[in-house]
Amino acid sequence: MREQRAVLRHHAQLVRLRTLIRNRIRAILADHGCDRTSSCWSAPGRQWLEELPLTAVSRMVVANMLETIDALQVVIDRVEVHLAQTAKADPRVKALTALLGVGRLTALTILAEVGDVSRFDSARKLASWAGLTPTVRGSDRTVRYGHISKQGNPWLRWIMNEAAQTAKRSPDYIDTYARITHRRGKKIATMAIARKLLARAWHVLSEAEEATRAKEACTTA
Repeated sequence: MREQRAVLRHHAQLVRLRTLIRNRIRAILADHGCDRTSSCWSAPGRQWLEELPLTAVSRMVVANMLETIDALQVVIDRVEVHLAQTAKADPRVKALTALLGVGRLTALTILAEVGDVSRFDSARKLASWAGLTPTVRGSDRTVRYGHISKQGNPWLRWIMNEAAQTAKRSPDYIDTYARITHRRGKKIATMAIARKLLARAWHVLSEAEEATRAKEACTTA
């Protein structure tokens, strides 16, 4: 489990580094008054970059960063092949990807970070461990819910937030997202959707564990 967690975190850091370099290229283009709504990294996008009227230094920097992106992509692809093989061997991945916003990498990250789901007696305890539950401040007569605690597993909190970015636009969550956004803002609304997704993931994993125990009991008998 620790090794799987290490591979997934390694992959996430590689993708973040690639995003950082892409953003640096976009910053250079913005300094030159250049913008492109579509991808700059596809073949047409690369051709567009080559034809831009950049200064010699800016062109050299962009070229160097594109080479770095290409090198990173080779490593990212290699890691993703390994992760795809891992996903095929775990039926829980298929069960988790049935949840809105949860893809293969998200499912693998949930499994690696949560580990043994039986450690958590309830979905709320798992959400609290991930730092997705709101802080509570109260007095004798009032109770106020603040921002999420952010105390807990940052990787699980991050991946659930990524999943929520997609899920919040779906029919199942769009009304809830709009209602919370109106009262508390978009960031808190997104975290609320992330918390709901993690709660559903807890139920999926708990059911999978029960099914595994039942199968083992039948085999033993």
